Amino acid sequence: MLAGVIAIAAVPVWMSFESLGEKEAAASAKVAVASAKEVAPAADQSVLPKESDQPLPVVGSYEKLKKLLKDYEKGHGIQYGVAVKEAMEAVPAMEGAPVLKAKTAAAPTPDSSSYSSTNVQVQGVDEADIVKTDGTYLYQATPEEVRIIRAKPATSMELVSRLSFSGDEFSPQDMYIDEKRLIVIGQSHPKAVRDHIITNEKRFMHGHSNTMVQALIYDISDKHSPRLTRALEADGYYVSSRKIGSSFYLVTNKGIDWYALSNQSQEVPGPRYRDTAQGDDYKTIGYSAIRYFPEAIQPGYLIVAGANLDNPKQAASIHTYLGSGENVYASPNNLYVAVTQQEVESAGKAKKSLIAGGPVPIMKSETSLYRFSMKNGNLAYTGKGTVPGRMLNQFSLDEHNGYLRIATTTGDMWRTDENTSKNNLYVLDSQLQAIGKLEGIAPGERIYSVRFMGDRAYMVTFKQVDPLFVIDVKQPDSPKILGALKIPGYSDYLHPYDENHIIGFGKDAVADKETAFYQGMKLALFDVTDVSKPVEKFQTVIGDRGTDSELLYDHKALLFSKEKQLLAFPVSVHELTAEQKAEKDIRAYGSFSFQGAYVYGLNEQDGFVLRGTITHLNSDDMKKAGQDWYDSAKNVERIVYIGDTLYTISRDQVKANSLQTLTETNTLMLSK
Repeated sequence: MLAGVIAIAAVPVWMSFESLGEKEAAASAKVAVASAKEVAPAADQSVLPKESDQPLPVVGSYEKLKKLLKDYEKGHGIQYGVAVKEAMEAVPAMEGAPVLKAKTAAAPTPDSSSYSSTNVQVQGVDEADIVKTDGTYLYQATPEEVRIIRAKPATSMELVSRLSFSGDEFSPQDMYIDEKRLIVIGQSHPKAVRDHIITNEKRFMHGHSNTMVQALIYDISDKHSPRLTRALEADGYYVSSRKIGSSFYLVTNKGIDWYALSNQSQEVPGPRYRDTAQGDDYKTIGYSAIRYFPEAIQPGYLIVAGANLDNPKQAASIHTYLGSGENVYASPNNLYVAVTQQEVESAGKAKKSLIAGGPVPIMKSETSLYRFSMKNGNLAYTGKGTVPGRMLNQFSLDEHNGYLRIATTTGDMWRTDENTSKNNLYVLDSQLQAIGKLEGIAPGERIYSVRFMGDRAYMVTFKQVDPLFVIDVKQPDSPKILGALKIPGYSDYLHPYDENHIIGFGKDAVADKETAFYQGMKLALFDVTDVSKPVEKFQTVIGDRGTDSELLYDHKALLFSKEKQLLAFPVSVHELTAEQKAEKDIRAYGSFSFQGAYVYGLNEQDGFVLRGTITHLNSDDMKKAGQDWYDSAKNVERIVYIGDTLYTISRDQVKANSLQTLTETNTLMLSK
């Protein structure tokens, strides 16, 4: 068993799923992402960092691979003989502006646009999503098919084509569109790979997976008949992807079958890939082409495939590393792989703790950041930096004016000794050396959300109340707290409203002795005009305990336009009965009452004004609903606007409503 699991298993019962500790446990399960093989440095050395004088080493041989993993096993242990770490965290955005000056706001499409676009982290960089629009058509990815829907005019919406995928060979997960192309990404189990394993590799059948990630590239000049022009596949599980102009990057993670490596005499092959631009055959990546992070060995393969979509004859560049990471951040030309290592210190160093029976081992965490230059699908290793602690997600990293800023958490919330959790912010220079730090923020709490906006950083921590910290990072060598606001609840996601206001999306919470219990979904508009005294200018709460929204886990579920005073997102609402409210039990869950879109007006004068709600559930659906709801095909997943029409999209239907009045205009049924 992994050493880290031992300490986690000792968490007291009061930190179970009944309290906010459930969120802490879920967050600790996140893993991710990417890396790359060295390539020739870009010609424009004034823009791109120079390639490292100490490139990452090559695995080189099968015997060297086994030795590296043996070393890993000694320090960490490998459970049940199979070391498989499936990457689940998304890769952050990659902006197409001059390097080291990435914009740090949320970067939605300019408000003057006649239609909305995906809410991404960095302006000018697209992130894959399940719904896209080009201003006339809607594109939707479901687990079984991709649909192209003529949405304009709304009064005569039409499903013009379906790309259906039968059996278990391919399941779409998300996609991109541009003027020329549709790129569909998903998990695949190709018959050709299954047959190859069965006929040629019977000796490797233990734990050998034929799971691949596939990117299907279609010509959509004829919306009624999309034409497949290329397929790009890489071994493993889908981590994430990014599209920067005509450059497409696909990231996968494949676990290593340690049992096969340890018990079979024959050499176990490396991961596979295929690029139909170079032929239909699957190719195996040799150990001489796989590199590794020396201080962060992990039993898995990280694979990045880059392709120039404007040149279909150009072969994809495939880059493979032995290792693993928790998060990736990408600036205009740099990709950062964050690899968190945990080390067990002597239990004798631990003092008083909440765990009965005396001291417990101390888990020391450290995040290594590996930087790769990135251009036209090619990547080159350019350096490494290290900071204490662990990151939360892609928003914990930001590159600005030549410096990399990172927010981390050290220690554990449940401890009461000096190793209790603390939150920190570090600033690294162009050589990835720490030149500024701010440590020890909010002891006993952990980071729930972070947002960097130019010379400021906003950090939300939580245990019983929600401190919003405003941090000055204008002077890289001396970051400092400018002000803080303590209020009930917490924010899972922070979204810029303007230079002096930021929107928080999260949960309301009520404290009870040493813990707190989340309640309904909370929206807050923070005014940071006076940075020393941030103010919660407006707030509203949706539903009661049990209410949830995809927005709290995926920023792409948000539709926001400051110019249109528009804020919308999908939400599942649970409400307490009058009897439950009278009992005042803060642990009580409400019953399901609504699923769909909440549509707000938002401005600095009136705050959040609920304009209306839109659901795809009918009265029969509501009668069938019990205490809870489920992942129904009628659940609204995304909201977009085109012109003066607001569209809500579920797997079952598209509903068009007036953007001004929310009056229903039309409904298009999508189910077969």
